Amino acid sequence: MIRPPCYFKGGLFDSYRKEADLRKIVFFDADQTILDMKTGIPQSAVNAVRRLTRNGHEAFLCTGRAYAFVPEELRKMGFTGIIANGGAYIWHSGKVYLDQEVSPETAERSLKILRTHQMIPVMEGTEYMYFDLDEYTDAVDGLSDLIYEQLGNAWKPITGNEKDMHIAKISAKALPGSDFLGACTELEPWYDYVQHMRGMAKGTIEFTIKGHTKGTAVRTVCEILGIPITESVCFGDSNNDITMFDAVQTKVAMGNSVPDIIQRADFVTETMFEDGIEHGLRRLKLI
Repeated sequence: MIRPPCYFKGGLFDSYRKEADLRKIVFFDADQTILDMKTGIPQSAVNAVRRLTRNGHEAFLCTGRAYAFVPEELRKMGFTGIIANGGAYIWHSGKVYLDQEVSPETAERSLKILRTHQMIPVMEGTEYMYFDLDEYTDAVDGLSDLIYEQLGNAWKPITGNEKDMHIAKISAKALPGSDFLGACTELEPWYDYVQHMRGMAKGTIEFTIKGHTKGTAVRTVCEILGIPITESVCFGDSNNDITMFDAVQTKVAMGNSVPDIIQRADFVTETMFEDGIEHGLRRLKLI
């Protein structure tokens, strides 16, 4: 059953009222949680994250995006740490703790497999995202032109770089006639995958390095910082947030979340367009 916004499981609100003085670590998904590609970040979310850190709590961006595609407005909004590359990249307070990638040989082999199965590849890394403009077009993804524009110097074509791609994940578009299950089977030795069925990523198969997820990164961060997982909170909306939701103590779903996220949530806040981050943090007594 889909819960309405602001639904609380019994006891959660009272427990946070009593424990508000404890140091928490809060993980935020990016797209449709704290950022919209077309309209940017709500000012209420910027203000809320900055108040959260002023109150002594840790605030981590936890995104499936490649770090190359984390825009400056997110990098500078006041997070104490960033998880990117689908969990294969961890940064905190000026130090990179993890930056895992597949070998260039594996990246080239992955590209060939995807194209053999008629899938459109976007190869994603810490410094660059690689795709060909005549292949990954607006007809394939209505946001492709915007992605290219927002990447700026962090974009490179696949053509000419096939043997020297430094990637940590892949987003591949499955089109009519694509054999995405065949591609997933062949890529299984190196990657796990998430199939996106709705929202801005609809039709995308997201491949992340095997053994690295948002959930593994969350647990690693808590160990690095010495914060018990019992003091962790997350905000998210999409299928690629499931491992993060399964890892943390308190799970907050955005009002626009997919059913699998809502079912896991301790409560549902408003959408990002309705100041859901601010409202959620206030209900948890963290700001």
